[in-house]
Amino acid sequence: MAISGEERYAPAGGDSAGGKLWNLCRMPFRQVGGAPAPAPPSSSGIHYSSGRYGHEAPVAGGGAGGGAQGASAGSISSVAKSLLPARRRLRLDPANKLYFPYEPGNQVKSAIGIKNTSKSHVAFKFQTTAPKSCFMRPPGAILSPGETIIATVFKFVEQPENNENVLQKCKVKFKILSLKVQGPMEYAPELFDEQKDQAVVEKILRVVFLATGSPCPQLEKLKNQLAEAEAALEARKKPPEENGPKIVGEGLVIDEWKERRERYLAQQQVEVADSV
Repeated sequence: MAISGEERYAPAGGDSAGGKLWNLCRMPFRQVGGAPAPAPPSSSGIHYSSGRYGHEAPVAGGGAGGGAQGASAGSISSVAKSLLPARRRLRLDPANKLYFPYEPGNQVKSAIGIKNTSKSHVAFKFQTTAPKSCFMRPPGAILSPGETIIATVFKFVEQPENNENVLQKCKVKFKILSLKVQGPMEYAPELFDEQKDQAVVEKILRVVFLATGSPCPQLEKLKNQLAEAEAALEARKKPPEENGPKIVGEGLVIDEWKERRERYLAQQQVEVADSV
């Protein structure tokens, strides 16, 4: 006769009350029959699996609960990314300041080297707190990976008021923005208006005036950068050299061999005429 689970755990004395007590306190790792008990249904999206000792442990899965956890993890990741500093695409020289020679009543020039240190094409743009007295050349451009340009900044220096020490105090600042672009293209200021969310503030530069009477390393470096910027500007103004064959008139191509042959025939005719 088969013995049921209740009878197997019942005490030998046949006490029905004792049998019920044993049934309530039976060990969970002892099961009768081959099939485990089915898992209770769950409406919260959490699956249950039978553990090593027959207990039912929650297992993370899909559904509303899993989706909520994924959404919260994504929001935490986005917040963490927003707190991290943006990766710089440009290297500036000087890095934090714009040096100008101090010449009250005159327009003076400064220079800054801008290098694209990223692996993609980058557009940059100048902004200033004093647009009426300052302008930049170029005001913006697109640099290929590794390309360097020297931008020139012009500023009119006003006469100081009430003996103000302008060499030590100047509120004018410049901002350089960068924007990653898809490949080489023509620069347009509208690029930064169309993609405001992707633009990055590379650096805010403070204006520093230099006394022209005494030489200093910053002033010498500024002169060298200005000379290099002028040389690059003159090189861009020159028309491109023509390396192909010379074209005269409408499609008549004159090469070196033909010119030599014509000169030789002309010389032969002169010699024949002299001999006659």
